[in-house]
Amino acid sequence: MSGDTAIVTGSSSGLGRAIAEGFAAEGANVVTNSRAEERAADTAEAIREAGGNAVAAEADVSDKADVEALVEAAVEEYGSLDVMVNNAGTTVEKHVFDQTPEDWQHVLDVNLTGTFYGSQVAGEQMADQGTGGHIINVSSIYGSIGVQGRAPYNATKAGIENLTRCLAVELAEYDVHVNALAPGYIKTELAEAPWGEEITEDRDWPYYGYTEEHITNRTPLDRFGTFEEVSNCATFLAAGDHYVTGEVLHNDGGWLAFGWGSKA
Repeated sequence: MSGDTAIVTGSSSGLGRAIAEGFAAEGANVVTNSRAEERAADTAEAIREAGGNAVAAEADVSDKADVEALVEAAVEEYGSLDVMVNNAGTTVEKHVFDQTPEDWQHVLDVNLTGTFYGSQVAGEQMADQGTGGHIINVSSIYGSIGVQGRAPYNATKAGIENLTRCLAVELAEYDVHVNALAPGYIKTELAEAPWGEEITEDRDWPYYGYTEEHITNRTPLDRFGTFEEVSNCATFLAAGDHYVTGEVLHNDGGWLAFGWGSKA
């Protein structure tokens, strides 16, 4: 990725930060992002301290004007945009009866609309450059399965995956590859949020919490994934030397392939 310019939305922590740092280690110029500039700046500073190139940019991905400014900042700083990672996301964990219109709209705005705006604006920039590019939309195994308490999140991730296919077909004429990355259980703040909650007869897993044993028992590779493993998959999709577009890469330790459902 030497000399490529990449934007990674939602890169102040977790998977986004790992992807940004992985790209920088491969020689990319990275634009980190958060709704709070100081949080994005922490990631950019860490990249520079490690010998990479990075700048930070504040943007709310649910606001198209902010996304346009984000892409403009990348081009102004580094001269082009070669990779766009639409990673920013959020969730609201409630029973479907308790989800409010505001809950639904907030998750939809950030996860799905934000991914659309990022793809639309970055795709147009890449098309204008005439040099192709890569768009990577971060989904989840929850885009393929039903899980209690996460209806808005699951719906947006399923939407991201089909949006990815549509964009791959539409942007192929510009040599813009569009793929989705769908991690399984990685130890992130979102994944760890339900840990430690009491599980009783009237509070069934997984909506009311789960333990590490639940996850490893359901995963053929018998463990959680790591940030580095997600970053490696993103780097493969971003590096350019492949014939892959319109695909969803599941890096889930075999979770979706495991039809039996439990090893115990």
